[in-house]
Amino acid sequence: MCGITGWVSFDRELRAEDAALRAMTETMACRGPDDQGVWAEGPAALGHRRLAVIDLPGGRQPMTVDTPQGTVALVYSGETYNFTELRRELTDRGHRFTTDSDTEVVLRGYLEWGDTLAERLNGMYAFALWDGRRQRLVMVRDRMGIKPFYYSPTADGVLFGSEPKAVLANPLASRRVRLDGLRELFTFVKTPGHAVWDGMREVEPGTVVTVDRDGVRARVYWELETRPHTDDRDTTVATVRTLLDDIVRRQLVADVPRCTLLSGGLDSSALTALAARQLDERGEKVRSFAVDFAGQADNFVADELRGTPDTPFVHDVARASRTDHQDIVLDAQALADPEVRATVVRARDLPMGFGDMDASLYLLFKAVRGQSTVALSGESADEVFGGYLQFFDEEARRADAFPWLVQFGRHFGDDTGVLRPELTRSLDLEGYVADNYRTAVAGIRRLDGESDFEWRMRRMSHLHLTRFVRALLDRKDRMSMAVGLEVRVPFCDHRLVEYVYNAPWALKSFDGREKTLLREATADVLPKSVYDRVKSPYPSTQDPKYGLALQDQAKELLSRPSHPVFDLVDRDRLHRLAHRDSPSGTQAARRGLEKTLDLAVWMDLYAPELVLDE
Repeated sequence: MCGITGWVSFDRELRAEDAALRAMTETMACRGPDDQGVWAEGPAALGHRRLAVIDLPGGRQPMTVDTPQGTVALVYSGETYNFTELRRELTDRGHRFTTDSDTEVVLRGYLEWGDTLAERLNGMYAFALWDGRRQRLVMVRDRMGIKPFYYSPTADGVLFGSEPKAVLANPLASRRVRLDGLRELFTFVKTPGHAVWDGMREVEPGTVVTVDRDGVRARVYWELETRPHTDDRDTTVATVRTLLDDIVRRQLVADVPRCTLLSGGLDSSALTALAARQLDERGEKVRSFAVDFAGQADNFVADELRGTPDTPFVHDVARASRTDHQDIVLDAQALADPEVRATVVRARDLPMGFGDMDASLYLLFKAVRGQSTVALSGESADEVFGGYLQFFDEEARRADAFPWLVQFGRHFGDDTGVLRPELTRSLDLEGYVADNYRTAVAGIRRLDGESDFEWRMRRMSHLHLTRFVRALLDRKDRMSMAVGLEVRVPFCDHRLVEYVYNAPWALKSFDGREKTLLREATADVLPKSVYDRVKSPYPSTQDPKYGLALQDQAKELLSRPSHPVFDLVDRDRLHRLAHRDSPSGTQAARRGLEKTLDLAVWMDLYAPELVLDE
């Protein structure tokens, strides 16, 4: 895992721009604390920060190969889980390797197959190749969008990086944010390719982007396709298990300490149990880590979203799988710490307003990083197997809307209530969401003979796998890489995603419960308590001291009436939230405070140029 960045400028010699390239590279220091490197030749310059995971001495980057026609140089972030097979095939084709790294496999794979190499990779990756033979840049992102990748075209080329901050460090980059960028900030629709910053784009998942003197072109090499599913129930369950065993085996490969993130839910428990079984065959134990909040186990109050605390189930799994387990216990003071908020906003480059759920994830990863470098996570199983409440909510099933927004509105309220009324009118968020939804569902194919109900469930699944999951993957990547922790997401293996997506809902939930396929495929390794447990989302603190801290910070912000955040936020509305009697208030009130504080930090850190009068 690493951070990559670069600059292509066809009208200048970039060896003379070393200071700018190094500034871009340095923004990726958290992503790659182990090493750094830069390379420049003619119109191309590449920068790399390395987190060493495989072949610690041999995987330095940028990595280059000199050919008679020119140099091919690579900067690579991520992991290729089938690199051993690809290396064997390339060796048979005459390639000779000088390292044991998967990076060199990707580089030599490009020399053999060009950008069609992308179709051969199994993994999570974002990489860029400067092909001096053809004077072009090739940028590739993994199928599910696990690893982030951004670029910004310039007058004579392009800037790129793992994160927007790398691009923004270049003097040519714009910090302008227009209304459409703000719309993306205040909706949860994850428009493909949208990067919020004006002129900046994401390399979309499953896409190859090439840049040469003729411009920028994109080629989609993978997308989620509708296909008939002909396997019966038993075969489907068995296939899911076979895939999971293979995926976990591949993703346990590392030359550094690894662990699992354990929540006590079905997803992380299944991965932990499978990993424990495989490592036990080698005489090894799994390390596992869980987040908890001070006093939560004793003072937990069930609600419609979370019926049970995580800790008892976490400990059941740790005992059953004999893991080397540790609870990371956080208190309200740590969760509300302004320095933590600033770190989180800087890591995400945007004020997402996830509050204590972002802070706790960051603090969990920070603690884990002290003992492990690689962690396996259960992220994305809910999208793949159908685990969220909205999959079982008749209103969400029938709505011509993003189904998670139906649930969010019901449980969390609206964090846009803090915005100035005139800005709310200009943004027209309702229209923006509606337009996005129509675009998102337009390309989904219905099977011949598919029932209306199965078609509705297919659309829900597709939306979660192409929109919702990308936002959560980005969150997990940014929070983990902020501390140099590589988090792997086995449930995003494209083979599993393709197979389960096309299984009809009648198979995904053949007993009427969430994630039945996953539950049955891993039943033999799960404690009964976890097998029977109802889905519980990522935990959030219930400590009222957290809400009080938010109010105190909002009052301090109100004492600075000239702060630029009040170009967006209504002071009177914020004043009411900061002085309400209940420190926790409603979920909407808490989210409004969190969003406002994030916005204020973002403006302090990034000084965005807001264009609000379009």
